[in-house]
Amino acid sequence: MKIAIVGTGYVGLVTATCLAEVGLDLICVDIDQKKIDNLKQGFSPIYEPGLEDMLQRNIEKKRLTFTTSLASVMPDVDVVFSAVGTPPDEDGSADLQYVLDVARTVGQNMSKYALVITKSTVPVGTAKLVSAAIQEELDKRGVNIPFDVASNPEFLKEGDAINDFMKPDRIVCGINSQKAQDILQKIYNPFVLNGHPVIFTDIASAEMIKYAANSMLATRISFMNDMANLCEIVGADINMVRHGIGSDSRIGTKFLYAGAGYGGSCFPKDVKALIKTADNNGYSLEVLKAVERVNDKQKTILFDKLCQYYQNNLAGKRIALLGLAFKPNTDDMREAPSLMLINKMLEAKCEILAYDPVAMEESNRRIGNCVTYCNNLYETLQDADAMLLVTEWTEFRILDLCKVKELMRKPVIFDGRNIYDSEEMKRYGIDYFCIGRKPEYTGNY
Repeated sequence: MKIAIVGTGYVGLVTATCLAEVGLDLICVDIDQKKIDNLKQGFSPIYEPGLEDMLQRNIEKKRLTFTTSLASVMPDVDVVFSAVGTPPDEDGSADLQYVLDVARTVGQNMSKYALVITKSTVPVGTAKLVSAAIQEELDKRGVNIPFDVASNPEFLKEGDAINDFMKPDRIVCGINSQKAQDILQKIYNPFVLNGHPVIFTDIASAEMIKYAANSMLATRISFMNDMANLCEIVGADINMVRHGIGSDSRIGTKFLYAGAGYGGSCFPKDVKALIKTADNNGYSLEVLKAVERVNDKQKTILFDKLCQYYQNNLAGKRIALLGLAFKPNTDDMREAPSLMLINKMLEAKCEILAYDPVAMEESNRRIGNCVTYCNNLYETLQDADAMLLVTEWTEFRILDLCKVKELMRKPVIFDGRNIYDSEEMKRYGIDYFCIGRKPEYTGNY
C-alpha cells in the first residue's frame, strides 16, 4: 500500500513518520520547496521530542520520501491523507481552501481507485465538499474512477505526539463504505495492539468528535480558571478545590489545573470554528462562547496582578518572562498567553527579558527583537523588578531561591502555572502570587 500525506506541518509530519515506523511506505507532499529540501536531509521543521530521530531513521530505510508535487505521485498511491492547514477566517470559521485544493488535485490526476482521508480538523460537512470537488474534476476529464472519502481526526498532544500516535487512546474513522473501512483497519492495525480499537462512525460524527473533544477540554480549563479567580476573592485554595472535585470519579483530575489561559493551534481555533458552525445552523453555543470570554480574560491575569502590585506604575520596570511557548515540550506559540502578556507590557513601557528552552527562535520570527532573549532563566532575573512564569517547563520547576533573591532588584514572582510552594517563597522573603490561592507577601501588596 502506497500512501501520500499532503501537508508536512505538525499533524502531517507526525502521522507520516509514525506510519513509516510500522513499515508503511509514505510520500510526504508540501508546496514549500525549502521545507521539502530540509526534510530530505532529515531536518524536522517543528520541535517535537523524538520526531527528528524517527524521521531520519525512516528516511534511511527509504520508507519516507518527499516531493512538492501531489500530481506526480497520484498514479502510484492508493491512499491520500489530507493534513493541510485550516486557519480561522476573520469570522472564526475554518478556511477550507487548502483542503479543497488537495481534493481538486486528486480529481485532476487520479487514474485508479483512491481513498482520500481528511486528517485536518474540519467542520461537519467538509467531506461532502471534498467528494464534490473530486467528482467535479473527474467529470471535467470525462472519466469514471471510483473513490472514497473518509474522516480521520487527529488527537495528538503537542510535546507527546509520538507516544499519542504509537499508543493511542482511540482512533476515530468516519467512513461511508466497507472498502474504506477495510483500508483504514489495515493501516491502523499495528497501533491498536494495546486493546483500544478503531472506532468507526459515519463521517459527520467523526468530523464533530474532534471539535467536541477539544471544546470539552477547553471548557474544563476555563471553568477551573473561573473558579480560581473566585477562590482568590473568597479566600479558598484552588489546589484544594481541584483535589476535592477531581476525586469524584465522574469528574476526574485531568485538565483541572488553573493557569494563565490556554493557547496553541487547536483549542482556540476549534472552539471558534464550532461556535461558528452552530451560528451558521441557527443555534448558539452559549457555554463555548463563555469559555472563550473567560480564556481571553485569563490571558491578562498575570499582567493585571503585576499592575496591581506596582499600582499601575510599570514604565521602566524590568520584567523577567519565563516561557514563550503555549505549553512545554513544543516551540508552538500560536495563541500563546505570552504574546498577549508581551503586548500588554510593551504598551506599559516595560523592559522585557525572556527565556524559553526551545521557542525563542519562533518568538523572534513572530515578534522580532522587541524583547531581549536570554541564555537561561537566571540571566533574565538580573536586576528584574518581577518574574512572570508563563510556561511550566521542567527546568523552571526548581529555583535556587537564594540566587533569585540575590539577582532580582525586587524579589517578586507571579506564577501563572501554580508550580511553586508559597510557604517556601514566604520563608525566603519573596513576594509570591499565583492563580487561585491567597497571595503570600512581605509587605508591598
